[in-house]
Amino acid sequence: MTSLDTWVKGGRPRTLAAAIAPVIVGSALAGTHAMYLRAALALIVSLALQIGVNYSNDYSDGIRGTDSDRIGPVRIVASGLATPAAVKRAAFIAFSIAGIAGLALASLTTWWLLVVGAAAIIAAWKYTGGKTPYGYKGFGEISVFVFFGLVATMGTFYVQTQTLTLRSLAAAIPIGSLSCAILAINNIRDRAKDALVGKHTLAVHLGEDGSRNFFVLLLLLAHVAALFVSPWALITLAALPFSLRLAREVKLEKESVALIPMIARTGQLQLLFSALLAVAILIS
Repeated sequence: MTSLDTWVKGGRPRTLAAAIAPVIVGSALAGTHAMYLRAALALIVSLALQIGVNYSNDYSDGIRGTDSDRIGPVRIVASGLATPAAVKRAAFIAFSIAGIAGLALASLTTWWLLVVGAAAIIAAWKYTGGKTPYGYKGFGEISVFVFFGLVATMGTFYVQTQTLTLRSLAAAIPIGSLSCAILAINNIRDRAKDALVGKHTLAVHLGEDGSRNFFVLLLLLAHVAALFVSPWALITLAALPFSLRLAREVKLEKESVALIPMIARTGQLQLLFSALLAVAILIS
């Protein structure tokens, strides 16, 4: 029987910052119009989708054999710690939880949210699942930017205010950039092995130096884009030393195993950045 610890590790908790950050910023944007029940439901949707896509990736990569001989977090299917059927079931349980919370949100706001939610679940599954997974063609970062940046941030704002604004779009850009950075560092770590098994992520397409430059660009974009949200967003520059240190290490470190802790640190940076941006929004 698969242990609870294995399931927790398989959910890849170091990536969950990408699900939490947009809800923090979207709720801050709602300001005095914030509705805590709707914010909590949005957080459940976001977390369940992130966990679901992590299990889905484990399952799909595992049955394809592309997760064999990997470094980094435990792969449940590839390591034989759980059956493919069990991991697939776990993914769909997570998607179901996201769907139930999304249904509750839709009943409180608009039923069009069901269309958005369905698109998010399909995108999560098709990332590495199905006959033509788009993650194998280098489009993973685009999907992450859209769903864990634009949709999650603006969606959190919308369900609490019933409106969308250019400011909510501006705030979603740095959050989406940092979510992409988490995926980017993960793909940089796996770049060489992904290339060998035919998994052509964006890191594979960009190559050794290009993929690392792309990671640095994502961090830079987050800091610059935040300044368009509010003049008070200068507060987010308090996170700049962390960004610069992380960027420097990713640029210089060539050993894949040394990149593993940088995934968690990128998530920590995103949480710090989102908290600072939320404070800036609330002040303004």
